Amino acid sequence: MQKTDKNLTKKIINLRAHGFSLPEISSKLNIPKTTVFRYAHNIRIQKQYYQRWLERRNSSKIMSAKQWNLAGTKATRLLQIISNKELALFGAALYWAEGSKRDFNFSNTDPAMITVFLKILRKIFNVQNDNIKISIRIYENLNQKACLRFWSKTTGIKLGRNTSINILRGSKYGKLQYGMCRIRVKRGGMLLKEFHAINKRISELI
Repeated sequence: MQKTDKNLTKKIINLRAHGFSLPEISSKLNIPKTTVFRYAHNIRIQKQYYQRWLERRNSSKIMSAKQWNLAGTKATRLLQIISNKELALFGAALYWAEGSKRDFNFSNTDPAMITVFLKILRKIFNVQNDNIKISIRIYENLNQKACLRFWSKTTGIKLGRNTSINILRGSKYGKLQYGMCRIRVKRGGMLLKEFHAINKRISELI
């Protein structure tokens, strides 16, 4: 390691010990957050600077909460009501991002996205539950029954022994704690063409 690198490392460690947050150090030294994390995440903050760090952390949380409230207010003003046309556009855009190009398959790990997409299919495109087939993809360390219960509640469709489960080797946590849900629409060829046509029209108009 070069001398300049050692000096930079010392600065990172010193700032962290003096109660500076990782984003503050990144900004102050004009270096990536990943570099700061590498050298500072295990550094203990000195007692005399701990209160400063705590106050700054709480201040950041308060500021973040205010920004979320402001964003929520703006979103409410912007979307006081939403039309069927806007829902159709939103559903097509979601499919454009997460759907299969060859047959009607839509997959995601986010339960909110799955819920919204299914509501749009049912309300706007009149897709009935009998024509919706749900399958899941999980890692071998996950509890199959818990995942089935979770996606049953999310989709409003009872899943059980006949549900297709693709089990992948390895372990995953965090956002993948219930795996991935896949929505397939039976005989969805025409619906797939409608979605593609909507997205094509959007690209032509913009």
